[in-house]
Amino acid sequence: MAKKILVVDDEKSIVTLLKYNLEQAGFYVITASDGEEGLQTVVEQKPDLVVLDLMLPKLDGIEVCKQLRQLKVNVPILMLTAKDDEFDKVLGLELGADDYLTKPFSPREVVARIKAILRRAQQQAPIAEQGVQEDQQPSLIIGELKVYPDRYEALFNDELLELTPKEFELLVYLSRNKGRVLTRDQLLSAVWNYDFVGDSRIVDVHISHLREKIEKDTRKPLYIKTIRGHGYKLEEPKQE
Repeated sequence: MAKKILVVDDEKSIVTLLKYNLEQAGFYVITASDGEEGLQTVVEQKPDLVVLDLMLPKLDGIEVCKQLRQLKVNVPILMLTAKDDEFDKVLGLELGADDYLTKPFSPREVVARIKAILRRAQQQAPIAEQGVQEDQQPSLIIGELKVYPDRYEALFNDELLELTPKEFELLVYLSRNKGRVLTRDQLLSAVWNYDFVGDSRIVDVHISHLREKIEKDTRKPLYIKTIRGHGYKLEEPKQE
């Protein structure tokens, strides 16, 4: 069955371009022309991925993204922005967008990004959807942190963590590489699957979010350590 993609953009030429290229790539495409319609369409139509413009009538893309995450709707989001503005990009990622592209963009690149995001989402799908044996991927336990890749769950102090898809993927990668120092470029390549051309702030934002959820004191982290001049390392907390 073709994956359903929702394109939310008020520029008809952009919608036409994306719809044509996505349908040529084998996707089923639905559209919305403003933020309110986009939000309602996500809830009613349950698309597999949303292509969401930043500047929209009624509700902008940031607000749509924020409300979806507040509703615990974890649909992958590819955000489009006409602004070459790092604040907007970082804010979108902070609120739960999985990726972003700056206009003008190549339709081929949009298709490639969407395929990459959906591929990662499929890899993270619950066991019942994939038909995978529960013990195929072992749990990852570091101190009070327990990560279950197959179940798409992570617990801290036996409490379920609420993570965006990208935060979970980053946490799994850090956990599988426990004790290793990972550069920002390594994390960009492994978790985002391509080079953000030095935009390492994306990694820093997601590391900050993870720390807020698993560290007692984010200024003195016990789990995710910053290795100055190199990157980050997830390690077993030292016994006090």
